[in-house]
Amino acid sequence: MDATFEFARNFSGINYEHLPAEVVEATKKQILDLMGITVGGMFEQGIRELAELILDWGGKEESSIIGTGKKVPAPNAAQINASMAHALDFDDVHETAIIHPGVIAIPTSLAIAERTGNLSGKEFITAVALGVDMMCRLALATMPGESPFKTGWHLTSIYGAAATAAKLLRLDEARIVHAIGIAYHQCGGNGQCVIDGGLTKRLGPGFSVKGGITAALMAQKGVTGARNCLEGEMGLYKVYFRGKYDRGALTRNFGKSFEGLNVAIKPYPCCRGIHPAIDAALALVNEHDITPEKIESIKVYVTEDIRFLLCSPLEAKRNPRNQVDAQFSVPWGVATAIAKKRAVLSDFNEDAIFDKTVLEISNKLLIEVDNSLKTGDKVNPARIEVRTKGGAAFVKEVISPLGSIEAPMSFDDCTKKFRDCARRLSKDNVDKVIDKVSALEKLSDIGELIPLLTTE
Repeated sequence: MDATFEFARNFSGINYEHLPAEVVEATKKQILDLMGITVGGMFEQGIRELAELILDWGGKEESSIIGTGKKVPAPNAAQINASMAHALDFDDVHETAIIHPGVIAIPTSLAIAERTGNLSGKEFITAVALGVDMMCRLALATMPGESPFKTGWHLTSIYGAAATAAKLLRLDEARIVHAIGIAYHQCGGNGQCVIDGGLTKRLGPGFSVKGGITAALMAQKGVTGARNCLEGEMGLYKVYFRGKYDRGALTRNFGKSFEGLNVAIKPYPCCRGIHPAIDAALALVNEHDITPEKIESIKVYVTEDIRFLLCSPLEAKRNPRNQVDAQFSVPWGVATAIAKKRAVLSDFNEDAIFDKTVLEISNKLLIEVDNSLKTGDKVNPARIEVRTKGGAAFVKEVISPLGSIEAPMSFDDCTKKFRDCARRLSKDNVDKVIDKVSALEKLSDIGELIPLLTTE
């Protein structure tokens, strides 16, 4: 039996009462985090232009564009909201699966909840938890093959959007299978945008949720799709990954084990692979009072995978051409941490890439490959060596960065991040969102949250 059927059975059969308490709490943290960064990404480059298009298209007023109070068809609302949420590169990540699950499951669920109406907090939490779990499992199954970045895919799962939307539309098992199959017919996404610094990097999740919701709505009307779309002769793993996958990762402990517990919430607004190096840099400058003018040289030791994705091409990573380059640059992230003794949202905005002090440090920084740092199943550690003009040498290695399962962000940490990202909201609304999400299982209608996320 194709794993598609097992996923459909899981989505159809699991309810809130089946979720362990720790999964509920982890899911609520992910929801609060995602709402904050969505508001924070409202006016980023690429998002503004997409919003103009979607508003110009108009259409049936079903679901809200977060922050604006304006409504458009649910697939379009989810597209812009997911793109907003990914624009800052501040959204959650499964370190082993190398995927951003919340940016798919949560905008999808918000749009469908508002379109449908009267969906409870319990239903919302369940759909998000299942959607996150599915996306992480799909990506984890690719690990026996090459890294998805080396094969060229940027994994923002349209499958997870389709199944999550189907769950909230209360489709039966058979129609969930078809929703996933219809989604497969739209499958895409590539990593060249990261190399070229393209704004499409932040738009990928939007395409996925729009296609996934459309797939679920088509299945609701009786449209059929491929049923064996994961393991079939021309299914996902044969076509996109040349048959290299781990079936056990797809379905092991279904309904009992939830990968949302292994999702990291980011403390810094950049690619998760940079975080160990930022933590190491912050530790060095704070412990030894190292200032930019004291520095003679800096070496950052990373694995070949990190060098390939986050340090190449080196000239663009040292001197970002745009925000995307900065968000995916070890040299820039480390230089920012050293120059400012922090790495906050404002340090990665459109103006920050021209900061002369940061540029001086990033152009002084050397990258060395050390594959002994490779952990195999988590974001790879980093080691930094700083030599001062006075002859002192300092070294710091970080294995488990802040936000990891070993050093997790608490709900209080998430509320602080939410307040920073959601500064466009009134203080009263910020407080109300935090209170409602903290007790989300008691909310009778998710629609109550949407007006609180409006800036106008």
